[in-house]
Amino acid sequence: MIRDFEYLSPKTLEEALAFLSQYQDECKIIAGGQSLLILMRQGLIAPEYLVDIKGITELNYVQAEAKAGLRIGALTPHRAIEKSPLMKNSFSVLAEMEHRLASIQTRNWGTIGGNLCHADPAGDPTSVLMALNATVTTASVKGKRTMAVEDFCKDYFETALQHDELLVEIQVPPAPPHTGAAYTKFNIIETDMAMVAVAVSITLGTSKDVCQDARIVLGACASTQLRAKKAEEVLRGKKITAGLLKEAGQVASQEADPISDVTASEEYRRELVKVLVPRVGQKALDRARQA
Repeated sequence: MIRDFEYLSPKTLEEALAFLSQYQDECKIIAGGQSLLILMRQGLIAPEYLVDIKGITELNYVQAEAKAGLRIGALTPHRAIEKSPLMKNSFSVLAEMEHRLASIQTRNWGTIGGNLCHADPAGDPTSVLMALNATVTTASVKGKRTMAVEDFCKDYFETALQHDELLVEIQVPPAPPHTGAAYTKFNIIETDMAMVAVAVSITLGTSKDVCQDARIVLGACASTQLRAKKAEEVLRGKKITAGLLKEAGQVASQEADPISDVTASEEYRRELVKVLVPRVGQKALDRARQA
């Protein structure tokens, strides 16, 4: 049962930040609400104040600039990102990820910022944004700060946000030349969360032969989305082959720290990593060669 709370509905970012500064750990932010309302019904969260920021239109946008890359407001719905014409070419992996995120009803109402702030290690956007080397900007009445998405998620359902801070924007830098990225997740029901998710970004040298850089990110394999840095080193500086991708998958499965739960065992998740890393890596490689 949801306990009584005071409902606040700011219409500007300045007003929302003032509420956060005033109430801090006594309040919770609600945007789409798909995750928060479940926790409130379960009695796991019982805020004194609920700050509904859905009406802050200044945080709902998708913009692209040649030098700055992609900028996404924290209150942009998943469906808007999925359907944005700006998602073509180097950002197409974001649209592909969004297309597989939950149901179309959820994508129409849920926001990318809400998903990131919920910090579920099985959440889709975080893995892809980490693979794309994205950053986030947070704001409070004291000012703004920017950090890598990789540093934003700290633990299960825990982020680097302070009590008086709000996530306001996600930035995705332009992809280096000859870069390709891909993402997939394994689930039994299409709209379910991932048992295991994998995002891979590969940058080739000018000859499109040798791997200059690689980023391999695992979802639902630890307390947060995990960079498989040892697996990345398997690829860097080498000509990528099917055998090398398989080796990277083996190494990534050892770096993973999955749990056993009602959806899958630890061993099963490790096997999925072994299969998915080469598969997604090959797709990212093919795109890098075409870029």
